[in-house]
Amino acid sequence: MRVIVNGEHTEVAAGRVDALLSELDYAGSHVAVAVNFEVVPRTKWADTALNSGDEIEIITPRQGG
Repeated sequence: MRVIVNGEHTEVAAGRVDALLSELDYAGSHVAVAVNFEVVPRTKWADTALNSGDEIEIITPRQGG
């Protein structure tokens, strides 16, 4: 299915947030996820279905000054 991840159109096989993170090599990382501008709590990643056209933001922490 085609979704938008961090502003880029991407073809993915994943149907849920947790599977998407694994597919994109974010599994085990400290990230925050929003689907269609709604933050998805980590406890709901396995239950949150993705649909074609969804806009997903994956945010990673950064350090610096």
